[in-house]
Amino acid sequence: MSRVSFLGLGVMGFPMAGHLLVGGHDVCVYNRTSAKAERWLEHYGARYTAEGGGDGDKVSTSSASPCYSSAPTPRAAVMDSDFIFICLGGDNDVRELLDGEDGVFAGVKRGAIIVDHTTTSARFARESHSQASERDIGFVDAPVSGGEKGAQTGKLSVMCGGDLGYYEQAQPLMDCYAERCVLMGSSGAGQLSKMVNQICIAGVLQGLSEGLHFAQCAGLDSKKLLSIISKGAAQSWQMDNRGESMTEGSFNFGFATKWMLKDLGFCLEEAERNGANLTLVKEIAGYYEELQTSGHALSDSSALITRLNKAKQGIEKA
Repeated sequence: MSRVSFLGLGVMGFPMAGHLLVGGHDVCVYNRTSAKAERWLEHYGARYTAEGGGDGDKVSTSSASPCYSSAPTPRAAVMDSDFIFICLGGDNDVRELLDGEDGVFAGVKRGAIIVDHTTTSARFARESHSQASERDIGFVDAPVSGGEKGAQTGKLSVMCGGDLGYYEQAQPLMDCYAERCVLMGSSGAGQLSKMVNQICIAGVLQGLSEGLHFAQCAGLDSKKLLSIISKGAAQSWQMDNRGESMTEGSFNFGFATKWMLKDLGFCLEEAERNGANLTLVKEIAGYYEELQTSGHALSDSSALITRLNKAKQGIEKA
């Protein structure tokens, strides 16, 4: 059993922190909106003990019930913790959490390990690793993939960067909510791997959007179409999990377009540094900018199809 802090109880962090509790670890949570921390305490305090968990949750093998609590500041949350897990929106969010008199660095003990699940720039991950090392603190950048469903069921993929020794200590805890966890290399390698993940997703979503848009223009039955092509070479996670909702025009869930735009921005920034050619990513990032300015900032990233349908409607009206 370890003493753990989890900072950031959003769509992903809320269930991830819960998996650590049901894994038998003492968990102290912090969230900028304190009401969400209170909701976490009520939710998991009622549902999770050392003897069990909710649907899809990994059950603890510990014989003693873990403790759970919340703290008013990051500093207070991490003071006695062996591991600090962070899951926020981006570079600036994590920077604000780490720095300052009430920040993580002000309260964390020497020898503790910070695991940052936030998708950030690789540059920021390296900077944070350096800051932590100066304080004799471990730092692992560990962005995740698998979405809200993966976080809830404990089946996330975790791409890590950092020192092997710190990673090996943190991996058993990450296994509480991960189906697969891999050390990809030194500091920043986890974030670089997540960029590859997002590049691939963006390309698949744009292709799926154009395919379904084409099907609608051709008068094909979208449900029948998906039922057959999802069993062949065109199959993908996006098709299986987003295909039907895309044809229905339903985007009020999942990974928001504003976050995908942020992540693709990291990809383009890194490509400028390493010389990679990301022609398609640059184009699709422009599409996401269109969506954000047209009121789809919080829509699921599969909302790419809406701009194609909107263009078709404009042609028909003309």
